[in-house]
Amino acid sequence: MKNVLVLAGNPVDLRIITESLQDHYQTDSAKSKEQCLQKYAQKKYDFLFIDLDYLQTNTLSDFREELKPFWHIFPDTEIIILTQQPHIRRAVEAVKAGASDYLTYPLNSHDIHYVVKRIEERIQLLSELNYLRDTQQIQDVQVNLKTNSPQVQELLSNMRTVAQTESTVLITGETGTGKGVIARFIHQYSKRCNQQFISIHCGAIPDPLLESELFGHEKGAFTGAVRRKLGKFEIAHGGTIFLDEIGTISTSMQIKLLQILQDKTFYRVGGESEIKSDVRIIAATNSDLKQMSDRSEFRRDLYYRLNVFQLDMPPLRERIEDLPILIAQLIKKLNRTHTKNISDIHPEVLQAFYEYDWPGNIRELENLMERAFILELSPVLTTKSFPIRLFKEKLKKYIQPVDTSRTLQAVRNSEIERIEHEYLEELLIRNKGKIIETAQSAGIGVRQLNKLMTKYNLRKENYKK
Repeated sequence: MKNVLVLAGNPVDLRIITESLQDHYQTDSAKSKEQCLQKYAQKKYDFLFIDLDYLQTNTLSDFREELKPFWHIFPDTEIIILTQQPHIRRAVEAVKAGASDYLTYPLNSHDIHYVVKRIEERIQLLSELNYLRDTQQIQDVQVNLKTNSPQVQELLSNMRTVAQTESTVLITGETGTGKGVIARFIHQYSKRCNQQFISIHCGAIPDPLLESELFGHEKGAFTGAVRRKLGKFEIAHGGTIFLDEIGTISTSMQIKLLQILQDKTFYRVGGESEIKSDVRIIAATNSDLKQMSDRSEFRRDLYYRLNVFQLDMPPLRERIEDLPILIAQLIKKLNRTHTKNISDIHPEVLQAFYEYDWPGNIRELENLMERAFILELSPVLTTKSFPIRLFKEKLKKYIQPVDTSRTLQAVRNSEIERIEHEYLEELLIRNKGKIIETAQSAGIGVRQLNKLMTKYNLRKENYKK
């Protein structure tokens, strides 16, 4: 049976609420806000009915501060405001501040049942949506981490092991290798998976703002601090914080992070109260923190605190065997977002991908593929839709000097054959090896096409998917 706590000035209202919910709820009462909070600390309540007069506030931020103590004890408590008709505007402000709903006096069983049922239906809907979202996130992570690389397979095995612990994790690797995907994987498979996962790119936020972003600030702490702000470490209580590019933070920020890692406490900017922080930290960097600490550019004690368990994400050029998997994933994703029906990538493009160094890693691959999707008009991603810099070997073929030792006719025949071969191969790819469609596209007969395919050793089976 669920529990309800009522803080109302009139005993009649308490009786109406109690009788209305007695079949499914156990109802308790309080005579003051202080007594209400005391009972909250002793027992879990699913609903709180509270008279507006016990909340001496008028503004949105004031209501949040008044209701925050209840949520601090039980964050999922549903709060229903009780108010007189003339004060409905204030009740609406309370709802905007986070209360679940409001009821007006005089109370009746029908309205009480309706409001409680509506809140429970919303809770059920949110629960289902969160389940579907979390399931999809796990599936997305699993898809993103398919691999043929022994190096990455070992990395995944280590990730699954460390995910079940509370250890701090340091993910290293070049920009664009997928360190954020790794961090989310660890969170999704950890005991904190039902709590918040908050990602902060430390290098993208100026240092004075980063401190406020992570730890929050008190009203009046600095110019522009017109109200109290909760930091990410406070919001993520019980969950996971991912600090990307941790090597960019200043020395003063390093000291504050060290305090959280050592004592699990911090202070808001301008604050005097120590705040507890039950947060798992996952950090990532594309820098060598060990070298930085040797050069006194990064605190050595913080480095050792962060580097409890290190995961090294290999660059794409060291896991080149994963290219077909990554390309297939991106084609499926981009077809959905760009409403296209592209089925494959041209072999010449794939060969160029294998020969490319990928300085931007997976992120560069994603950007190139998306650009190609925007430009491509055929069902296959062709060389025309990719930057010319990718095709070094092809360029060399075109800029080779003319062989003047041969006759003009010999050079002409050779180039015609080369162009015919590439032209027919392109059409066969686009038409997936279908002879009639390929002949029609070329403007020739089927018999002539078959002769040319025999001449250039082109087999239709090689182009079917």
